[in-house]
Amino acid sequence: MAAPEERLADLGLTLPEVVPPVAAYQPAVRTGDYVYVSGQVPMVGGKPAGTGKVGAEVTAERAKELAAVCALNAVAAVKAEVGELSRVRRIVKVVGFVASDPSFTGQPQVINGASELIGEVFGEAGTHARSAVGVAVLPLDVPVEVEMIVETD
Repeated sequence: MAAPEERLADLGLTLPEVVPPVAAYQPAVRTGDYVYVSGQVPMVGGKPAGTGKVGAEVTAERAKELAAVCALNAVAAVKAEVGELSRVRRIVKVVGFVASDPSFTGQPQVINGASELIGEVFGEAGTHARSAVGVAVLPLDVPVEVEMIVETD
């Protein structure tokens, strides 16, 4: 099976630079065999790739795409902590937050964008537990945020 970096290349994806913190936290923290990735928002080139509430200004399809951007940013944070993504044993948990219009109930489908990307990059090691939570608002008015817990060697 191809290494995660090779799978990213096969998907036509390049890991971005780690998004610098916008408050008092670290993008990722390693303790023992685990990396805890802070919530990653869909930043591209230092700017939010989208803003607004899902089900109002943002479609579920676009939010799913933005969730994949969040996951890619999270993977970049993991790589910065461990060096090579082949050191990832398992993506243990993904938590996704969706800034939702009060009538929107498709949070799991939105966060599938992150889960599907993780599965494509890590294969079986990308199979994870997950929560998908609707919230009123997220930082910078982005529609989605994703965090992860990763087991490494």
